[in-house]
Amino acid sequence: MSRKDSIDNLFMKKPVVTASSPARSPDRVRTGAISAMGSSLHEMAENAKQVTKLQQQLAEGEPVVSLDPSAIDNSKITDRIQLEVDPDFEALVASIAEHGQQVPILVRPNPETAGRFQIAYGRRRLRAAEQLGRPVRAIVKSLSDSQLYIAQGRENLDRKDLSFIEKAFFARNLEDGGCDRATIISALVTDKADVSRYIAVARRLPDSVVNLIGPAPKAGRARWMALAEHLANPSMVEAAQQILRGYVEQRLDSDARLSGLLRELSGHPKASKKRSESTDVWRTPTGKRAVSIEANDGKTSIVFEEKAVPAFARFVSARLDELYEQFQKQNRAGD
Repeated sequence: MSRKDSIDNLFMKKPVVTASSPARSPDRVRTGAISAMGSSLHEMAENAKQVTKLQQQLAEGEPVVSLDPSAIDNSKITDRIQLEVDPDFEALVASIAEHGQQVPILVRPNPETAGRFQIAYGRRRLRAAEQLGRPVRAIVKSLSDSQLYIAQGRENLDRKDLSFIEKAFFARNLEDGGCDRATIISALVTDKADVSRYIAVARRLPDSVVNLIGPAPKAGRARWMALAEHLANPSMVEAAQQILRGYVEQRLDSDARLSGLLRELSGHPKASKKRSESTDVWRTPTGKRAVSIEANDGKTSIVFEEKAVPAFARFVSARLDELYEQFQKQNRAGD
């Protein structure tokens, strides 16, 4: 017998009629049927609600409890970038107000403060419940730090994929929080080469500028790297912040902010016109321009032409440890 059938039988058993059951007159049967109809329908509705609730809890695999939002603390590691104006969040608040919270959040007991909890995922649902002044439905599980961060990353990727810059900052924040690469790889469901690229980009961009831009879901690595090049000049950071504050007042969406900022910085009078100290180009055996190597102000950039050598950058990035070990051996041999 299935779990669903067991629950159905628990609440919806039919009465058993025996020979010793007292006979009822037709009039009493008709009167009883009419008078009991309302209460029977009410009982059936209540039983159906209990069945639905139990089935939902069984499907979720964990008991769902109601918690005061004020008793729940944020994770130490942030992933999503919040916008001042977020239509999706406003729609979520309206949906919960009308239909209730359909999906519970995941929390753990706060390891530092007794009686409090720490959220793994569902921060937007938590904010919505807080804004509506109602309890939040939650699953409480004992999680280690690594389990918390992995659950946080994977749930975000399953429900609404993080943008490139959100993944980059999440990876950087995890590393700064002391997580090893294996945990970061599991949290982002990616590989070692991608994690290295994410962190490298995040470390070149000021938090203040990225927070004013927002997640920019349509923008990939190339656009963020272009912004990093503009902001290599410290005086450009303040100029970028001023431009972005204007975009915030205009209520431009996140992708429009990034596109507008790149256009503005390209023509800005403070934009660096200085050429690289040296530039080298590597070509494939067939003569295709595949890699540009530029040295400038003590920094060297390697840019792969993805159309010429697809996936070559990923191949090289995955072997940086091996290449560096060979480099050290070569240097020791030359000593």
